[in-house]
Amino acid sequence: MASAASPKGAFADSRALGAGLVIIGAGFGIGLLTRSAVESMARQPETAGNVQTAMIISAALIEGVSFFALIIIGFILTAY
Repeated sequence: MASAASPKGAFADSRALGAGLVIIGAGFGIGLLTRSAVESMARQPETAGNVQTAMIISAALIEGVSFFALIIIGFILTAY
């Protein structure tokens, strides 16, 4: 019985690690996106509206992909 419980515990640990990596990656990507958008708005203030719209759409897409990855991590590892 103990051998059947140990692989599930190992997969649960990797699920938490995968979820953490997804969140760190999404945060890093959105941070870089925001930094670049603010720099471009500072250089050309007349295009701030267009840059802000593109930044918000891109950030939403990054968050959507990260949520999808978290769902996939949950589905794959709950099967084990």
